[in-house]
Amino acid sequence: MTRPPPAPLRVSVTSTPPKAELYLSSAELAAAAGISLSRLARLIRLGMVEPPALVAGERGLTAPVFPAAAAARLRRIRRLHEDLGVNFAGAVIIVDLLERLHRLEAELAGRRGNP
Repeated sequence: MTRPPPAPLRVSVTSTPPKAELYLSSAELAAAAGISLSRLARLIRLGMVEPPALVAGERGLTAPVFPAAAAARLRRIRRLHEDLGVNFAGAVIIVDLLERLHRLEAELAGRRGNP
């Protein structure tokens, strides 16, 4: 019998201004991205995804947490790697460029809306 995944954590990350965002544990992120924990650990070691925060866990240990948007990023990387045969380094470059393109398009759309 499999257990349902735990509910996502809500933590406050210190920024300017402070805000509450939806964060996922490593296990939650791996499940949401459709990858194993060992694959997630490898991608973290390779710098393909980085936890922006640590939260106190059981027995005083700290655990990394990831923004919920990291799951979509990892799904794109996984799809490029598994479905299209792109190596991980190439997949990260493609995803980074796509994210940059979307940000620039949003910025351009905002400028067009504001004379």
